[in-house]
Amino acid sequence: MVHSVSCKVGEEILVLETGRMAKQAGGSVFATYGGSAIIATACCSEKVTEGLDFVPLTVEYNEKYYAAGKIPGGFIKRETRPKDKEILVSRIIDRPMRPLFDKSFGREIQVVPTVISTDQVNPPDIIAVNAASAAVHISDIPFAGPIAAVRVALVNGKYLVNPSYEQTEAASLEIVVAGTKAGITMVEGGSKEVTEAEMIGAIECAREPIAAICAAIEELRSLAGKEKLPLAPLKATLENAEAIRAFAFERLSKALFTKIKQERGQAVRAAIAETEAAFAEHLADETQKRLFSALMEDLQYHILRDGILDKGMRVDGRGLEDIRPITCEVGILPRTHGSALFTRGETQALAITTLGTVFDEQIFDDIEGDRRERFMLHYNFPPYSVGEVGRLGTGRREIGHGSLARRSIESMLPPKEKFPYTIRVVSEVLESNGSSSMATICASSLSLMQAGVPMKKPVAGIAMGLITDEKRFAVLSDILGDEDHLGDMDFKVAGTKEGITGFQMDIKISSVSTEILSKALEQARKGRLHILGIMESTLAIPAGDISEYAPKVVTARVDQEKIGAVIGPAGKNIKGMCEKFDVQINVDEEGNVTIYGKNQKSAYDARDAVLSLVEEPEVGKIYEGAVKRIMEFGAFVEIMPGKEGLVHISKLSKERVERVTDVVKEGDVVKVKLMEIDHMGRLNLAMLAALDENGQLPPSSRDDRPPRDRGPRDRGPRDRDRDSRRPDDRRDSFRRR
Repeated sequence: MVHSVSCKVGEEILVLETGRMAKQAGGSVFATYGGSAIIATACCSEKVTEGLDFVPLTVEYNEKYYAAGKIPGGFIKRETRPKDKEILVSRIIDRPMRPLFDKSFGREIQVVPTVISTDQVNPPDIIAVNAASAAVHISDIPFAGPIAAVRVALVNGKYLVNPSYEQTEAASLEIVVAGTKAGITMVEGGSKEVTEAEMIGAIECAREPIAAICAAIEELRSLAGKEKLPLAPLKATLENAEAIRAFAFERLSKALFTKIKQERGQAVRAAIAETEAAFAEHLADETQKRLFSALMEDLQYHILRDGILDKGMRVDGRGLEDIRPITCEVGILPRTHGSALFTRGETQALAITTLGTVFDEQIFDDIEGDRRERFMLHYNFPPYSVGEVGRLGTGRREIGHGSLARRSIESMLPPKEKFPYTIRVVSEVLESNGSSSMATICASSLSLMQAGVPMKKPVAGIAMGLITDEKRFAVLSDILGDEDHLGDMDFKVAGTKEGITGFQMDIKISSVSTEILSKALEQARKGRLHILGIMESTLAIPAGDISEYAPKVVTARVDQEKIGAVIGPAGKNIKGMCEKFDVQINVDEEGNVTIYGKNQKSAYDARDAVLSLVEEPEVGKIYEGAVKRIMEFGAFVEIMPGKEGLVHISKLSKERVERVTDVVKEGDVVKVKLMEIDHMGRLNLAMLAALDENGQLPPSSRDDRPPRDRGPRDRGPRDRDRDSRRPDDRRDSFRRR
């Protein structure tokens, strides 16, 4: 039986339907919004594993090209591995939902939202979040939801819910907000230096539509929801648990507040090992060992949190608002275009900037249409950064953190017209103990400025944490890895001195209040200003010039109707100039010409050659050209491609010239001045050697100007008729008269 519910969100109606498609899935929802449509399914495995300490959840958001009426580009004409965008949307769906699954469920869970139609107006990612939540909520999977999500944009001072692509492009703030009917649980987005108050306003704007969508999903469950499967908690209990807790508490309390990360880890492991050895007789089987591990985790959780809430004491001895020591270094790599090393406590990022040409731009082919990106930021998190062994590769963490850093910096980059380079930044995380993505933002900003990229302002980032109980809360600045793991919030905020440019918040509790958000943002602002001050003491402004190893770029502009003259038939002209000057030349449809050369001279020479193709000769201007032909009366010189002028023999020199070849020969490159364009459009030139100190021809040269040899005169019909008469005929005619 088909059931559907609907509610208005923004300017469109969100419709959630079940019972018509994918009926064998544990939960299936067909969602439409405008002309966009999603099928979301939720399934769980039959196998149950007791005592899991994590949620085995997989979210696989995918976009089908047919949704936009497209066939995939490239050699393979089917959708293959997930694109970065699909991974990022999967993370947006995963993060607000994961805390609402119970670890004791013990089954693998897979959620698959699929874009099957898109109108190119309404982004399908937000529809997918709501469809996925609805599919899980009506399924047989236990879920403490539902959750819902909306996108909010600030356009011309007005908040818009679920804006179109066009509206989002014009926005000064674009934010995805997810939550339950109780409150907000996830925030992610970017902005152009908005204030903390404007961001709070956007989050508050999302509360009402999120609650409305949650109510619609609850209604759908009441119509078509399945009975939930039972949880599978461990039935056994830990023997002698209270004695173990008392023994471990004192030892863990001391170990957890060791300041240095590696030493702290060793101390915690030693305390646990000592406790395990003391109660070895009670930990004989695997179930008891698993329960023991869970108890140790629970003890660490409460010791850390109580220390912060009761004593304001953090594991490394800092106060709640203190920032770890920071050092910055720039230009540490000799052959890269830009480099910076940013160290904050035990977190360290090395950022490297590479400048490229327009031919290095990232090309995207997806359902939103083909597009190019000139700025890339790639984040790498190798296992050695945390002292571990593992495989190198690019996972969802790398994609997500790199996207956050790129979004935070992008609005501060110069426009392409001012800085026509493709820019790639790579962040290598060398050490990590909390907030490596924010260290990446700081290192990347410094690296870009050291590379000579004229950034509008430097950007810094900081991660905030939260510890709460029923009555109290504490906001932590610059959180450590342990504080992130055992805390209730991870709130990353990046920006300049003037405002916020990027942010991401994940909540592990049911929701956070506006009071907590406001305090976290204000504390983040103070921390950001502190970090920016240290960065500016290292490098206050961008370098005045780019690296000698970077390609040199010059630009020019030609009229659109003359683009063809620059390119030439079958690209002949542009190819010839690329080979002659050893450059790369790009001409866009608006007539913007970008030239990339290995050195400055070749780039500027190529630019002059391009402009000469479309330039009109100017009387009085001096040109350098090649002698193309020698005649008895003068030499023809090519001053522009396809444009020749005559230097009469009388204008080759101040002295009298008997033969043209006494002064010039074919192939000679000479400097000439355009003296005149006659009424027939012919160019009359003079050698610079023939001019006086005022750049004029001496009087003798002006007077001595025999007419050009234009060859035999074309004889018309009257001439031919007259010549055809016999002389005798003409005399006879005279006599008759």
